[in-house]
Amino acid sequence: NNSHAFFKHGLSLNVEFILGFATLHINCNIFDPFFSLIVSSAQQGEVESCTRRKVKRLLSFQRYCHASRLLRGLVPHTPGSLHLLDDDYLGQAAHMLSKVGTWNFDIFLFDRLTNGNSLVMLMCHLFNVYDLVHHFQLDIVKLHRFLGMVQEDYHSQNPYHNAVHAADVTQAMYCYLQEPKLAEQLSPLDVFLGLMAAAAHDVDHPGVNQPFLIKTQHHLASLYQNTSVLESHHWRSTVGMLRESGLLSHLPADMSGDIEAQLGSLILATDISRQNEFLSTFREHLDNQDLDLQLASHRHFILQIALKCADVCNPCRVWELSRQWSERVCEEFYRQGDLEREYDLEISPLCNQQADTVPVIQIGFISYIVEPLFVEWHRFTDPSPLSLTMMGHIHKNKACWNNLRCAAHTPTHSPTEEPEPEGGDEEVDDEIP
Repeated sequence: NNSHAFFKHGLSLNVEFILGFATLHINCNIFDPFFSLIVSSAQQGEVESCTRRKVKRLLSFQRYCHASRLLRGLVPHTPGSLHLLDDDYLGQAAHMLSKVGTWNFDIFLFDRLTNGNSLVMLMCHLFNVYDLVHHFQLDIVKLHRFLGMVQEDYHSQNPYHNAVHAADVTQAMYCYLQEPKLAEQLSPLDVFLGLMAAAAHDVDHPGVNQPFLIKTQHHLASLYQNTSVLESHHWRSTVGMLRESGLLSHLPADMSGDIEAQLGSLILATDISRQNEFLSTFREHLDNQDLDLQLASHRHFILQIALKCADVCNPCRVWELSRQWSERVCEEFYRQGDLEREYDLEISPLCNQQADTVPVIQIGFISYIVEPLFVEWHRFTDPSPLSLTMMGHIHKNKACWNNLRCAAHTPTHSPTEEPEPEGGDEEVDDEIP
């Protein structure tokens, strides 16, 4: 127990700083602390000037505290070292994070083991791996506050664009940053930007696409003049949380401004309408063999490509994970279609559940978006073992969806049968060295 975590008036000032608002008196039991200042699940007591947003943040903090208990013992403590996650880890979650560089990492299981805090816990672990807190002299409390705000601002009711998707993209980004062709060339700033952009790239996503926002005259469409509406919102929301948390407040103004701008450039690159623009530039660089990773501008471009790959890498995962993501994104499409039908709007492409089946959507997505991008990434990596693994999964998963599509139109087969991917079940060793 820690007497410093709880005072007569409420929680300690340090806890209140993390939460961002003051608490009133709460009866609670103190447990072994995360920062020597965390209290138990009675945290959801009254708060001053209580708002729905504040209660949401408090409950999120409660889940975060619980997750920290689940993960006790993950990061070995070395005297004099600075650890975000301390020695507060145990069990399966700890084992999973020790394998975070493997491509078959199950983010759904990890999210359950961390009590819905997969994004915060994953980012904390990766910041430890790269020693980013020490390098940038970050305040740990401010960092946790920022990460909590980011995770909280994802909409958990979205089947696809939620914090688990952000964590999945972040884990994929880590794997790409570990590619031999990249790892030795990246600066700490490159790594920081790559991980931060991956974690925040879809923050506050409303669960509908840009055309829906435009045709419903949503204020975001007006604000960003119908151009990269969602991506601009994700970026500006991230900047707002960076400033509110004060995470970069100790850095010179020009440096923090440059970080914000580069985060914007990375997040805006995920706009799917710019796919051909980035793909043609990437292909041209590879054809001309003129990529020079000693140049900051070229490294930034590769970070943009890596984030684009991470954002659409679901078909590159093992079938069991890939299918879950496919069904989730299609469910989100169908919900938008239901909204459009309800408001007598033209149903957007891919959003009509009666006409657009999951297999057909996924075959098109793989053929026109995923395969062309990852073929070029495959060339860029020379190719690497990870790239070979991903290309293998793309081909197997596409065959699976094609089998399901055919089965749905064949009376002698049940559409719910699980087809075997062509090529068998052999797995390429996909652990990153």
